[in-house]
Amino acid sequence: MAEGAPLGAAPGGAATASPSLVAASPSPVTASPSPVTVSAAPGHGVTFASRDERFALTLRSRLQLRSTLVHAAGSSTSGLVIKTVRLSAAGHLLDPDLRFSLQLALGDGDFERESASPIFDAFLELVRYRDLNLRVGQFFVPFDRARTVREFALQLVDRPQLVRELTLDRDVGLMLSSVDLFGTRVLGYHLFLGSGEGRNRFGAQVLGPLVVARLVLRPWGAFDDDSEGDLLRERRPRLAFGLAGAYNHRTQRQQSTSGATFTLGTTNDWHAAVDLVFKYRGCSLLAEALLRRVTRDHLDGVVDGAVDGAVDGAVDGAVDEQAPREWTRSGYGYLVQVGLMVHRRIELAARWEQLFAWNRRTDPQLQGFAQAQGWPIGGGVNLYLNGHALKLQGDYFFIFGPDDRSGRHLARLQLDASF
Repeated sequence: MAEGAPLGAAPGGAATASPSLVAASPSPVTASPSPVTVSAAPGHGVTFASRDERFALTLRSRLQLRSTLVHAAGSSTSGLVIKTVRLSAAGHLLDPDLRFSLQLALGDGDFERESASPIFDAFLELVRYRDLNLRVGQFFVPFDRARTVREFALQLVDRPQLVRELTLDRDVGLMLSSVDLFGTRVLGYHLFLGSGEGRNRFGAQVLGPLVVARLVLRPWGAFDDDSEGDLLRERRPRLAFGLAGAYNHRTQRQQSTSGATFTLGTTNDWHAAVDLVFKYRGCSLLAEALLRRVTRDHLDGVVDGAVDGAVDGAVDGAVDEQAPREWTRSGYGYLVQVGLMVHRRIELAARWEQLFAWNRRTDPQLQGFAQAQGWPIGGGVNLYLNGHALKLQGDYFFIFGPDDRSGRHLARLQLDASF
């Protein structure tokens, strides 16, 4: 070894380290991917999803802040309220075709008089088969389009009063459906079997049920007919016809699935609906006719122990003139609603509707309401900051009837925001 060569020097003067002194080089570390992905978008909430696609959960919330001014009979009233707050969770579990949806409504006006439950929607659905989707739980009864339009996707501040009177609202039950029956892209259907007593009512109920059938024809192909207005400015004309019928057997509710609860018996209610949706280049049209015919005009009770003859037509004794009476509500009507996008963020909308009592033997309160306030006409303007997910709405209606031309004036301003 050459003199003075450092320890471990190789011949020729090249130095090498002793193997015992060489530090092991660390192996490169590859970070394992997170088993969960997180995404978010304004108005569409936050979504958590597993990478194996077996589970996904989207959390959303929605707020309505509304100011209302009413002028009638020479006096005015006003109010500023949080109209509603909604919390929702939706997604799938085990398989992307097995979906769930939960929605809670926390506004004071969302609660029914006889139920403090905040549950609006709560269902599971299997959408694996094109012609046979299955849903079970509580949700909108698939009856008329003006009611089943998503609540955040309205052109005017609130739904028509005709719909609030004659629709079937929500119920607990089972639904079979398809939006693309036989793969034609033009036919859809819904078959529903439910309790007929409305939203999540606890306690023993008279055995129903409610049966609903609805058929939808989209002659120019599928499109989103479950939102009002044409924010997408459809380049091709879009059209949907809907036809529905329903029968609610032995219901205890004055408006079939909603309203006051009868204490003197039950009724059988027949329902029919026909509706139309049209969209093209920012123009939109929604038209609908509704009917509800109750088999009995009223239920009569008893006085001093006389036999009640009000249940399902069984009359075993005379009814005293002072016996209690509960009225049913048979009626019909129609509405027409139009919209026009004058700018990509600004829309003008208008609506005309008429509500009629079936005859002079139905509920006197319904008769009076139809005569005095059954003909609302009005319009509004929408400013879309993020589509229907964030919008400022203002509308005005003159509400009158054939017997009261003085009418009342209703003006509203509303901020509707989904997060």
